[in-house]
Amino acid sequence: MPGRTAEGVSTALGFSRSKISRVEAGDIPLPKLADLEKLMDYYEVEDPDDRAELLKMQRDSLSKEPFTSYRNLLPSGLPMYLGLERDATRVRGYENNVVHGLLQEESYAKALGMSAKVVEERTTDFVEQGVRMRMDRKELISSGSAEVHIVLTENTLRTLVGSPEVMRAQYAEIIRLNELDNVEVQIIPEDLPTYRAAFNFTVLEFVDLAPVVQSDSAKATTMWSKASDVGQYQRQFDAMVKTAPGPNQTPHILQALEKKLWT
Repeated sequence: MPGRTAEGVSTALGFSRSKISRVEAGDIPLPKLADLEKLMDYYEVEDPDDRAELLKMQRDSLSKEPFTSYRNLLPSGLPMYLGLERDATRVRGYENNVVHGLLQEESYAKALGMSAKVVEERTTDFVEQGVRMRMDRKELISSGSAEVHIVLTENTLRTLVGSPEVMRAQYAEIIRLNELDNVEVQIIPEDLPTYRAAFNFTVLEFVDLAPVVQSDSAKATTMWSKASDVGQYQRQFDAMVKTAPGPNQTPHILQALEKKLWT
């Protein structure tokens, strides 16, 4: 809203500028319903229905925040993404480096974390907490609350993480999840001459909110909500879905990869 400043928000809520910045970045939540009331007053949100809906969303968020204990593990921006992911009704993700987090099997996630432990100066406890967080995220799939559609490249699945046994377990987990009514997994074969996006991304769609796009690195999670940006990633995803073998072919591709792994 024109004329509104960070200083004004800080004064209205009684927060420091640094705390406001952390709330905006998604590093910490807005901790109290009263804070949201002040913020709505400051931004002149007067419609009773709008205020009630915003308060309900905040109340629900505070009551079921599943990742509070993991905040010290998360790159900047990721707490906000995880909250949005939890509330999404449709998740469409593409990965060309490692298996998408929602599909990762526990031993695969642990091997991935342990392989970076020394380089990134992490403790074993840090890695194990990260694995538990990743397994908690999979509640989105098991609850059936969202449609999940993931596209992976064959190269991602050919990259050995941990050991052949770990990869075998990961392949089996993808096959299991792909059989669920709310999950579809497609794999782009290495020798298929088709379009592949250069970077990983996930599109989150909601009932009453505009979709958002997320892409991450080891240090930060970047999110876009501008319609033109989201549209670009949706087109990329649709192009890969159109040319990749259908989800019914995923078990066959993984079984062939497993045979190559053991020979």
